[in-house]
Amino acid sequence: MTLGNFGNIYSDELITATELNRQPGRVLDKALERPVTITRNDQSFALLRREEVNSLVKAATQSKAVFETLTVAFSLLLGEKIGFEHPYGWLSVFDADDLQEFIKELSEAFRLIDSSTTAWEMIDALIHEWHESSIAYSSPELAAAFNAETDEVPLTKP
Repeated sequence: MTLGNFGNIYSDELITATELNRQPGRVLDKALERPVTITRNDQSFALLRREEVNSLVKAATQSKAVFETLTVAFSLLLGEKIGFEHPYGWLSVFDADDLQEFIKELSEAFRLIDSSTTAWEMIDALIHEWHESSIAYSSPELAAAFNAETDEVPLTKP
């Protein structure tokens, strides 16, 4: 279930607590199809499948990470200093062009959450790949290896 499927979560069926007590099977069957609101006095409770709740929690958690990552990238573009102690401080190794490319890729991936069942995994992979690139980019050992003179030996034909 994607985040977009809950655009009308409050247009679900209202069931009283008394109805739930009298016909639990019928109410649970309805909850298999769509969210159900159970009312008792002035309180409302949502009844929905655990998988749907898991999707909502995952979407909220990962949306927060995407928002924070994009905020750091935009802040860096505006010239703010972000230390490496920040969870996304690793973005500071990139120049403006790289940051703009990162923002573009992450924004495009985020737009897919309503239409793709693997969008969150794509977002995780994208952030991970950029993080790994920042480690490689800032590694003195890798910089030395890339700048070292090569002793290439041409291959001979067998």
